[in-house]
Amino acid sequence: MAVQPVNPLRIIEGFGPHLAFMSGDRLSTAVEPDKLVKTHCCFCGQQCGIQLKVKDNAVIGFEPWDEFPFNRGMLCPKGVKRYLQGSHPDRLLTALKRDPAAPAGFSAMGYDEAITRVAGEIDRIQKQHGNDAFAVLTGASLTSEKTYLMGKFARVCLKTRYIDYNGRLCMVSAAAANKKAFGIDRAANPWADILKAKVVWISGANVAECAPITTDYVWQARENGAKIIVVDPRITPIARTCDLFLPIKPGRDVALFNGVLHLMIENDWLDHPFIEDHTVGFDALAESVREWTPAKTAEVTGIPERSIRQAAEWWGTASTSFLMHARGIEHHSHGVRNCLGAINMVLASGRIGREGCGYSTITGQANGQGGREHGQKAEQLPGGRDIENPVDRVHIAKVWGINEADLPHAGVDAYEVFRKIDRGEIKGLLSICFNPKVSLPDNNFITKALEKLEFYVAIDFFLNDTAHHADVVLPGSLQEEDEGVVAQLEGRVIKINKAVDCPGDARQDWRIIQDIAAKLGRTHGMQFRGPRDIFDELRAASKGSVIDYSGITYEKIEKQFGVFWPCPSEDPSGKPVDHAGTPRLFEPGSWNPIAKGAGPFYFPDGRARFNVAPYSPPAEETDAEYPLMLTTGRVVSQFLSGTQTRRIGPLVEQYPEPRIEMHPRLAAKLGIADGDWATADSRRGTCTLRAQVVTTIRPDTVFIPYHWARRKSANQLTISAQDPISKIPEYKVCAVRVKKADAPPEYANELESQQ
Repeated sequence: MAVQPVNPLRIIEGFGPHLAFMSGDRLSTAVEPDKLVKTHCCFCGQQCGIQLKVKDNAVIGFEPWDEFPFNRGMLCPKGVKRYLQGSHPDRLLTALKRDPAAPAGFSAMGYDEAITRVAGEIDRIQKQHGNDAFAVLTGASLTSEKTYLMGKFARVCLKTRYIDYNGRLCMVSAAAANKKAFGIDRAANPWADILKAKVVWISGANVAECAPITTDYVWQARENGAKIIVVDPRITPIARTCDLFLPIKPGRDVALFNGVLHLMIENDWLDHPFIEDHTVGFDALAESVREWTPAKTAEVTGIPERSIRQAAEWWGTASTSFLMHARGIEHHSHGVRNCLGAINMVLASGRIGREGCGYSTITGQANGQGGREHGQKAEQLPGGRDIENPVDRVHIAKVWGINEADLPHAGVDAYEVFRKIDRGEIKGLLSICFNPKVSLPDNNFITKALEKLEFYVAIDFFLNDTAHHADVVLPGSLQEEDEGVVAQLEGRVIKINKAVDCPGDARQDWRIIQDIAAKLGRTHGMQFRGPRDIFDELRAASKGSVIDYSGITYEKIEKQFGVFWPCPSEDPSGKPVDHAGTPRLFEPGSWNPIAKGAGPFYFPDGRARFNVAPYSPPAEETDAEYPLMLTTGRVVSQFLSGTQTRRIGPLVEQYPEPRIEMHPRLAAKLGIADGDWATADSRRGTCTLRAQVVTTIRPDTVFIPYHWARRKSANQLTISAQDPISKIPEYKVCAVRVKKADAPPEYANELESQQ
């Protein structure tokens, strides 16, 4: 049903369509809705509040949800148009089976028949090759109830060790660094603390396009007198309004952080009492950064020495500060080191654990935070528990009603799953809300691996690019067709509310998983009546852990506009409490089951850890054959692999195709004009796109957004090098060469909606 806007969205002047304020305006339809459903956007980790307008079991529009404290009615272009996908003709309404004779390569099949086929193939493969011959890959856009269920399904029903998720491509470097430094993996502060910071440092985060509502917080801080520092190889929209821009070479972030810390030590811009009372390891760190003089830092990073000195002075002398980063420093073969370098700066300043002082990672996916908390990571059990820790294993085995010895041990990361498929060790795969053919690096290798599987079943609401390789596709649910919780980028657990029923033969994802378990005859622990039952078991599984949800209820979430974890149900003595949650971590006296009063950080001694973070170059350096650095990222109107946003017409119109962004000096050297077709080659693949000549990028770097598939995919070029700790791939830098294309590619006019 068409939506006729009464008033246009007010776009911030001079900033383009990156941040849309509703400011009292409303979108209305020709008919009155049956109901308004308060819920959240389905895209990024900000999880902005929104009210969906529902008529006759269809979402027909939206109203701003002004009362929700994070976005206060503001929405970005994706949030404004997110409701349009539900009526898209590509929506899967039936199960599909691969059928080479059919026009699209698939034909419809009955839901029950599909479940029978899936269960039969799982059973066959596991009987022939062992339980670990079947793997599960999941998504960080799923609710926490679903992520919990998927971990339990893999380990209890399938008894396979091989489960991982697409959050492996997102925030795992930050998670590993947070645990090494703080003992806990969560943003330390509510976003309200940004407003009281005197310096806001943003590294590797294209805030205006990837987390637009966060831009408003940064701007408000600036209006309150804050200095804004932005570190990026490109002058992103947020950088155009910052006070100091540091144009770093891709992959050199830890060198910058070490160089700033060197100057902090040299000028005694340190909080000595905090370091003495609340940290360990500073002396070793100080010795390690001695070599990072301003001259050396400038040489390695490509940032002028005067700018490095200015950044260090502003950061070092601030009374309050907030440091945030995102994939720009995390998507590296040394991403954990990059994040530790940032944390070292924060700890040396002592500005954490109090109002207006903080550190956080800008979460990418809808449940990027919650998705890594409750058991779908290869090495993790619910509550952030360690799958190899005997005490943790016993606790979860008891909750699940199994013997600890029957609980599988750690598996491998998502990319290693495909290496095992390629080697023939994994024969079958189930994926849900994961599109690895687009989102994994060196994706020509991924395509080859997919074709080696004996059986592949995909669960999704659109036939994504990877699902084209499936033997069976099961029609899953959109966010608004189910309920559950997610944890957004602040660590605030919020409630997704069901607005409409699934259409056709589509099913809620948790129902599909339990139907497979039932057909397998493996129903133990897989007979939940709904998300609330799953959440209640999740609460019990997380009780007493660092990531304690035991004191969170759906009702408390609704009453408080979300609950920040940890939120226990008992005090340290075991007495029941009605805990309100923990908006700001590391405050003196805050609840901490690990330190037990010894200090604010989540180690037995209560102290944070400084970590030496040595610099190493990217896995692939430039050379005479491949002289340029490629970096990848997002654009404001598209999201991740594009499964959803490339099907929303107004978003496609805003950015219809990927382009190769390059500096005028580079373009002139290559004889390329804006709009010309240009070819980028790496050692792994080739991609021909139109050139976009801009002054906002380093002359030695090119940029391609990664939301497109097939021959327009940036991940044909990227390298599969991974961080040794987090296993995150190095999306943000690889070596390429670029030349003007002899002619437009044969796919120049392909319909984007079909890719």
